[in-house]
Amino acid sequence: MAESHTLKTADGALYHEVRGSGPALVLTGAPMDAKPFAALADLLAAERTVITHDPRGIGRSPLDDPGRDSTPELRADDLAALLDALGFERADLLGSSGGAVTALAAAVRHPARLGTVVAHEPPVLEVLPDAARQRAATDAIIATYHRDGAAAAFAAFAANAGFPPPEEDGRAPEPEPTEQDRADAHRFFAHELGPTTRHVPDVAALRSGPVRVVVGLGAASSGLLTDPTSRALAAALGTGPVVFPGGHGGFAEDPAGFADVLRHVLDRGPARD
Repeated sequence: MAESHTLKTADGALYHEVRGSGPALVLTGAPMDAKPFAALADLLAAERTVITHDPRGIGRSPLDDPGRDSTPELRADDLAALLDALGFERADLLGSSGGAVTALAAAVRHPARLGTVVAHEPPVLEVLPDAARQRAATDAIIATYHRDGAAAAFAAFAANAGFPPPEEDGRAPEPEPTEQDRADAHRFFAHELGPTTRHVPDVAALRSGPVRVVVGLGAASSGLLTDPTSRALAAALGTGPVVFPGGHGGFAEDPAGFADVLRHVLDRGPARD
């Protein structure tokens, strides 16, 4: 059973959920809120204290200044604040998608607080050989949002990321967006997508620091933009990516299989002193 809490921060509030007991494990996304991680968190709570949350400005985590950008560095500091509030000196961390970029920033900014960090499919476009082209594509997506709205921007984003249109992968049509959906879409396109994809991982610090950094990649993610970003980052770190079940959202598609791989990764790399 998840316990729900809200932490007041210097510039807003962080909604978070806590399950289980034992060593701390944080699951974080961006722009995903806590909900897609619920099934995975339930499975892992048998052996760990699992912390999920809505990232700053998304869902149930409002900001005092809604116009403030959401950078990986600010989101990393939020994770440290959550650990402080919950009384944990250290934790392991799984970040997926934009949350994987948060995790990479946290490993550099708060190395004493983290043991193993798993960065699952980070969209770190700056590590790609065609980074300038990808930067321009991201700028075009953001411009599409401001000119044509969220639906057009999501279609452009999905096409650039390599996701098939809904009618081609069997998904049901998306329901009419709620007011919260519209607010979250605005946060993503206007204040989060740019800072997240422009983050340049500090490879030297990640390689030399005390945090064990593992790059995760979905077994079904071939053809997605996060396939080459994950492989390039892993190569820069001198490792290979660990393959997880499913695709970009494998933690929600196959939570049991994803949990098995994650347990194996974490068991191989206990927190370092």
